[in-house]
Amino acid sequence: MKTDPSDRILAAIRAIPRGQVAGYGEVARRAGLPGRARMVARLLSHNDDPRLPWHRVLRSDGRIAFPPDSPQFAEQSQRLRAEGVRVEAGRVRGVRAAPTLDEQVWGLPD
Repeated sequence: MKTDPSDRILAAIRAIPRGQVAGYGEVARRAGLPGRARMVARLLSHNDDPRLPWHRVLRSDGRIAFPPDSPQFAEQSQRLRAEGVRVEAGRVRGVRAAPTLDEQVWGLPD
């Protein structure tokens, strides 16, 4: 039985540990949908589940995707900081993306 792509994306977002982040593309890849970063962004833009840790999803370069003067930008920054993530000028600093399953099983690449 196939799983709905939206459900797989939401599961991948929920699996990002507290205090860690992942890019939109990484979330898509973990959901088995490589190259579908825009699908992740679109799904998040329509999210109404207050328990979904959407704030842990960033651009691939570690930047918050919202405009700096927006309420969403302020909320995402605050949520990340509350988890101990360093956010400077809208970019996450000093946090590795959550390890992939391959990295968990085989270790980090050299």
